[in-house]
Amino acid sequence: MHAKKSDAVEKTDAKSGDKKPTVFELGAGDVATIDERELRMLLPVSGSLSPLMQTTVKAKVAAEVRETLVQEGMKVTRGQVIARLDSADLRARVGTQQAALDEARARLSLASKNNDTNQALLKQNYISQNAVDTAHNSVELARASVKSASSQLEIAQRALDDAVIRAPIDGIVSKRHLQAGDKASPDTPLFSIVNLTQLTLEAQVPASEIPRIRPGQDVDFNVDGFAGRHFSGKVARINPTTEAGSRAMLVYISVPNVDAALRGGMFAKGSITTERSPVMPLVPIAALRTEKGQQVVYKIEGGKVVAQPVRLGLRNEDEGYAGVTAGLDKGASVIISRLDSVKPGSQVKLSAPPASAANAANLAQKA
Repeated sequence: MHAKKSDAVEKTDAKSGDKKPTVFELGAGDVATIDERELRMLLPVSGSLSPLMQTTVKAKVAAEVRETLVQEGMKVTRGQVIARLDSADLRARVGTQQAALDEARARLSLASKNNDTNQALLKQNYISQNAVDTAHNSVELARASVKSASSQLEIAQRALDDAVIRAPIDGIVSKRHLQAGDKASPDTPLFSIVNLTQLTLEAQVPASEIPRIRPGQDVDFNVDGFAGRHFSGKVARINPTTEAGSRAMLVYISVPNVDAALRGGMFAKGSITTERSPVMPLVPIAALRTEKGQQVVYKIEGGKVVAQPVRLGLRNEDEGYAGVTAGLDKGASVIISRLDSVKPGSQVKLSAPPASAANAANLAQKA
């Protein structure tokens, strides 16, 4: 609480009756000691956490699920086999396409031999040019058939490979959509996988506060269930439009989560540091006074009160501090209580050590 007028006690000499210089006794809550640290401007935010990387693994071929190798909550690595589909029909298709390719290659070989023979006969004038052109055309058609059969084999082989389902990213299985024996079709979801190493905190911020926010600003927040643990992140990007039905905009905050302690869907509450000062002396706003159009504080120096002009920097009304760029140094004692009888030049003494600036600001806010 603030010290009242009665907290400053005037001392006189009762024996002689002579009036000695007035000495005001100040309590610990009347005076604060200046300390140094950075001052931050904070913007409260809250929102839900979501994984930056998440994917749904889908079937690429129509087949029955033969086995699933992972369950919800299990870690997987990129390329790891997580399921297998029945591949009997797919292997048969590969065999059919391989046979078609072999046949196309045999026809190409025969057409090439015939073409070579016709070329030799043409030189001896045994056949016409038209017969040679026909043979050459047969070679070109056979080559095209080989290319087509080769492409069909490649497609069949790829479909066979797709019967083995692999994890596309490192992460944790969040959902298994099908069980062994279920029928899968192309684009049927099989698994959902999330990567928790990097999360995004989506926070709604009033549009009027957006000019204060920039990518790269620090964010500190807490999550229910993690008593005593603080988390941090940085502003990554800002949505360019307001949310439907509100005057708020989404701010996306990048949150590292190396130990995977945080999970998708958790609610976070914290603040964005929109501005910060260098380390400097901080004075409680309660100590500031205006005299002759100038900001001053009542500093105690040699047992007397001195009106000390100060030049201020960043000011945080919520914390109750102002940064001092000139006029005060660390360790100085200033009066924070409004004591009408205590003026510059008054003699004072302390009944107890002064409070720190942090405690003084807290007392001033509670009073």
